[in-house]
Amino acid sequence: MDSQVMVALALSLVGGLSTSIGALFVILFQAPNLKMLGLLQGFAAGLMLSISFLDLAHNAINSIGFLKGNLWFFGGVVFFGIIANFIPEPTFAPSSDVKSKKTNGDQGGKDIMKKHRRQVLFSGIITAIGISLHNFPEGMAVFLGSIKGLRVGLNLALAIALHNIPEGVAVALPIYFATQSKWQAFKLATVSGFAEPLGVVLVAYLFPSSLSPEILEGLLASVGGVMAFLTLHEMLPLAFDYAGQKQAVKAVFFGMAFMSASLYFLEISLPEEMSL
Repeated sequence: MDSQVMVALALSLVGGLSTSIGALFVILFQAPNLKMLGLLQGFAAGLMLSISFLDLAHNAINSIGFLKGNLWFFGGVVFFGIIANFIPEPTFAPSSDVKSKKTNGDQGGKDIMKKHRRQVLFSGIITAIGISLHNFPEGMAVFLGSIKGLRVGLNLALAIALHNIPEGVAVALPIYFATQSKWQAFKLATVSGFAEPLGVVLVAYLFPSSLSPEILEGLLASVGGVMAFLTLHEMLPLAFDYAGQKQAVKAVFFGMAFMSASLYFLEISLPEEMSL
């Protein structure tokens, strides 16, 4: 179990620290290409859907039966759907809006500008809290995937890492505008990603060292349900808004094809002694 925890921690750190890449978009370029971010969201959505339906749910149905597999899957959907009602939804403000707000603030006086920056700072902090709460179950998903096998854990970590880049932008942009500090923007975006390895640590001590195969497959099916809900509820709408429906749909199917290829590549490249 110790080696599994270490592997899961390493994979969750890759996903969690991807929020730092999103922060770099803001502090280095200051004008992120929204269409590119939308395409990235669509691509990550394709990865997540492929993992949810073609890997996790599919394997669970084959292992524990159609009825039980679906009950676990939709249990995960309902569970995360309830949680989503209590999590503040991250928002992303384009850089052009930020610049116009700066101009309006200067014209309205320093007091108005300070008040406006406090409001933006508060929204950035709320976004960071919401993303941290949202990243926490993702760390749990990586851990459960790593128990099943390295292939599942790697693919979950890859999909989550790509998904977390725009989340880093969503945290860093309002913080950078409010504080004018690149370091504060980068730090808060990075900290929000550390909820993933924290989820790994917590679930590692909550679950026993050996789970029955049926329970493990059921939990992974629930993870698939969580991922499917997350994709359809958050990722696809953002991809449509930023990249347009036609381009986003193409990115989704490209992501699904990429994940299918990666599943095959990992299957033939990993040593036989590694569990898949």
